Amino acid sequence: MRLLKFKLTLAFDGAAWQGWQSQRSGLGVQDQVEAALAKLFPAAPQVESSSRTDAGVHARGMVAHFEIPAGQFRMPARHLALAINALLPEDIRVMAAVKAPASFHARFDATRKQYRYRVWNDAVMNPLLRTQAWHAPRPLDLAAMREAAAHFPGRQDFRAFTANRGDVLEDAVRTLTRCDIVRSGRELTFVIEGSGFLYKMCRGIVGTLVQVGYGRFPADGVKLMLEGKDRRFSGMNAPAHGLVLWRVTYPRR
Repeated sequence: MRLLKFKLTLAFDGAAWQGWQSQRSGLGVQDQVEAALAKLFPAAPQVESSSRTDAGVHARGMVAHFEIPAGQFRMPARHLALAINALLPEDIRVMAAVKAPASFHARFDATRKQYRYRVWNDAVMNPLLRTQAWHAPRPLDLAAMREAAAHFPGRQDFRAFTANRGDVLEDAVRTLTRCDIVRSGRELTFVIEGSGFLYKMCRGIVGTLVQVGYGRFPADGVKLMLEGKDRRFSGMNAPAHGLVLWRVTYPRR
């Protein structure tokens, strides 16, 4: 039986969902996508994603793939995104849907992932960003935060910046290629890019950097945290709602 594989690029507002991964409650974003696909194709395909996101986290560039028997695909490929979106809640959208090579895998072929985190730094929160950005009401020392952020890029053990899932974490080494902080008026955007991430790692990094900005930690304290490999001595986790999976990069074929 010949199979067709499709690559989906998805965006979603995570506020109402329990993360990407399928949940018993049916409130995972994956559940909604698979339910839509089941209405379109008798095979009721499962989707494989590039990443998992926590409850409340958003996505602009989540990538996933699915396969169906070739005989079940009876529409022009350009109509696939429209057909799926017609069956999805309005806070989940397929931004692009294309045919993919049989060898393509959304997770294992990914070479880089970029996350962005938004912070609104002003005494009064912007109400239009209340579900999209973390409110930091006191002045932040941006120079100190940028100095601290410079310690994160590179291949190193990020054990001090992951949350404990209750199991033994054997491999905490990851490679970050970017950790920048961009200011635009009262809004700060943390841009974190790498080949892979630990559980809540981005939120641990951002929470720590904001605490550096408040003077809770010195900028060079990040280096000691990384070397110490102990979560108890690094900063807080930033709230989920400021985080967006911005894009996933793949090799050019």
